[in-house]
Amino acid sequence: MSITPIQRAAAAVGGQSALAKLLKCTPQTVQKWCATGRVPAERVLGIELFTGVSKEDLRPDLYK
Repeated sequence: MSITPIQRAAAAVGGQSALAKLLKCTPQTVQKWCATGRVPAERVLGIELFTGVSKEDLRPDLYK
């Protein structure tokens, strides 16, 4: 099983809880994104800003 872009993003900042803190959301929310591999469109740019994982990787359906 390969690592998803959101899992890579969480790992880049020290884990799901750390990413949740940066994004001012709950760890459960980030856990759901990691479990599904799907990030809401409104969160993509913040995740890119904090983690360096590109918006194209996070949501290739929106950014090409």
